[in-house]
Amino acid sequence: MRPHILVVEDEKHIGVGIKYNLEAEGYRVTLVEDGPMALRIVGQSSDSVDLMILDLMLPGMSGYAVCEAIRSLGLRIPVMMLSARTLAEDRTRGFDVGANQYMSKPFDLDELISRVKNLLTLNRAQGQAPHPNATSRLRPSQAVLQGEFGHVQVNFETHEVLVDSVPVKMTPKELKLLRYFLENPQRVISRQELLSQVWEMNGNLQTRAVDQFIARLRKFIETDPAMPKHLLTIRDAGYRFVVNPEGPQPLES
Repeated sequence: MRPHILVVEDEKHIGVGIKYNLEAEGYRVTLVEDGPMALRIVGQSSDSVDLMILDLMLPGMSGYAVCEAIRSLGLRIPVMMLSARTLAEDRTRGFDVGANQYMSKPFDLDELISRVKNLLTLNRAQGQAPHPNATSRLRPSQAVLQGEFGHVQVNFETHEVLVDSVPVKMTPKELKLLRYFLENPQRVISRQELLSQVWEMNGNLQTRAVDQFIARLRKFIETDPAMPKHLLTIRDAGYRFVVNPEGPQPLES
């Protein structure tokens, strides 16, 4: 079956132009003009989306919010973000919420098509994530069974945690939270996503449970919990887990 591309663009002449040229390349293309409609299409189990081309400045719901909502569902749909904004912090924020690529307007059509092909090839090589309707809740993957960072070693299979080679006891929920961060390094993770993926609760629930567990986790893994280097708070966005604080880091959004 031909790959299905969802184009989310409120400037009709741009959206129609992208749709026309991608269809000429043999792709199936759906064009919508706002974020809520895009999320409804992504949520339809009958017709999967293989790639999303997402405008940043959309009416009502920004491209940032759309991309973040998709990632909070645990979906790995490749997202190419389009924007007339060219500042480094705009690109950084796009990557922080889960975009795979960022193109500035005006863009070269041949380059866009080339990037589409590359993203689809990469997505096929990595395999599709399960659709959210296939299970009641998406859970963290089984990829990370052991982790090591800073002065911490952890084995999630045996629930063994060593800090400076000294065993420490963590609760199952603390281990699950740590594992989720290790499975999603460098990415900004919202409180809503943590509630959904770690606590399996409604992400819109108002609770301080996440902040309390973060504070407890820092007491285990940080040399100085008041000045964390691994588990960082990103203001108004959530948290970022840094495996190697000495390495190059993305700019803050």
